[in-house]
Amino acid sequence: MLAHLVCPSRHTITSLLTTYGRQFEDWTAQYQLYSMQRVQPDVLFRQILSEVETLQTSGSALVVALDDTLLRKTGRCIPGTAYRRDPLGPPFHVNLVWAQRVLQLAAAVPGPQGEVRMIPVDFKDASTPHKPRKNAAPEQWDAYREAMKQANLNHRAVKQLTALQALRTGADGYARPVHVLVDGSFTNRKFLMNLPPNTTVIGRIRKDAHLHFLPDQQKPCGRKRVYGEQAPTPEEWRQDTEVPWQEVTAYAAGALRTFKVKTLAPLRWRAAGKDHDIRLVVIAPIPYLKAIGRRRLYRQPAYLICTDPNMPLATLLQEYIWRWDIEVNHRDEKTLLGVGQAQVRNPHSVESVPAVAVAAYAMLHLAAIKAFGWNGKPDVLPLPKWRDPDQKKRASTLDLINELRRELWTSAIRPSHLIHFMHPNHHASKSKNSIPSLPDALFYSTN
Repeated sequence: MLAHLVCPSRHTITSLLTTYGRQFEDWTAQYQLYSMQRVQPDVLFRQILSEVETLQTSGSALVVALDDTLLRKTGRCIPGTAYRRDPLGPPFHVNLVWAQRVLQLAAAVPGPQGEVRMIPVDFKDASTPHKPRKNAAPEQWDAYREAMKQANLNHRAVKQLTALQALRTGADGYARPVHVLVDGSFTNRKFLMNLPPNTTVIGRIRKDAHLHFLPDQQKPCGRKRVYGEQAPTPEEWRQDTEVPWQEVTAYAAGALRTFKVKTLAPLRWRAAGKDHDIRLVVIAPIPYLKAIGRRRLYRQPAYLICTDPNMPLATLLQEYIWRWDIEVNHRDEKTLLGVGQAQVRNPHSVESVPAVAVAAYAMLHLAAIKAFGWNGKPDVLPLPKWRDPDQKKRASTLDLINELRRELWTSAIRPSHLIHFMHPNHHASKSKNSIPSLPDALFYSTN
């Protein structure tokens, strides 16, 4: 796990062994650590969840973001890999990539001003089963169809949330509240109708969704109504000039900002079922300048629903803005920690190797919060000249990795009896006269 954090090259198993100084030893035990299930990611994430809850305010709900992502692969014989839609492809053309699908849960650790750091607390493989041949036996096709139902992304997400709530259920049988932040791919019937108890969902919704008011006073006879008159669609509610906009303040992009919103509650949606009264929130398009002196542009409006119509509007908006940090998690895990780069082919290794890397990433950020505080940053290594220290609000993953490398390697690179031979401040205008610095090359190798 330490090698996952400080490895300067591709994060394959052999590169991790080389980083850890085991390249001249037998590597069998290192591979069997994963292939023979000697490492249990669930135990690691259980401890991470416990540490996250110690940083939470007593009595507050646990806010988690749920999202899936793809780990690109090259081997055609890797279990669980298949052609999948590339989310980074252009909107006018569907691209396919060979990849493994995973599902991640990240818990929010709020800062003092409303900022947040998302810490991964679960990471599961969400691959689909291998499709049998056309001339396969009917029993194989029946087993495949049943396995596809179990491998449905929303079904797996519900299982992860149920397992999370089982860990948070006390001795009295009370499940402490959980707020789940999702995108539009999870706001559907299969997900919303199977939520565990005391779980509130905040997610995006289509602008043309058909919503209903609650039914009027029930008649003395006849079947009990569940849905009332049809309510305006989210887009119609946004365009209604008779409904005033409300101003709500939330922390976003490094500062407190004011958002214009419209809300309507309580409502019911057939996709959520009769057990969930929902709240509709419409966020007005946000203006921005692409360059000084140019015309003002606008982002797309956002349409949200919340399965708790009594949640304060400011809390609802702030928590959903926090969801973006799980996208930052995905970027850091793939680019800096090389999650998915190990081309292992054992089914157990395919699931556990990336999960252990994500657990190391979560432990790194938890250790940083405890060592430096929420707003603290390591200050031993100076920032590069092109970085403005006033614009850096928090320590990035790269800053923490560089600080970890410094703590591990400084004594070996800079022995006390050779310090006077080094010239770290040497500057030369010509590349031929420049003297490479080994510490800078290692500590800033990924800057």
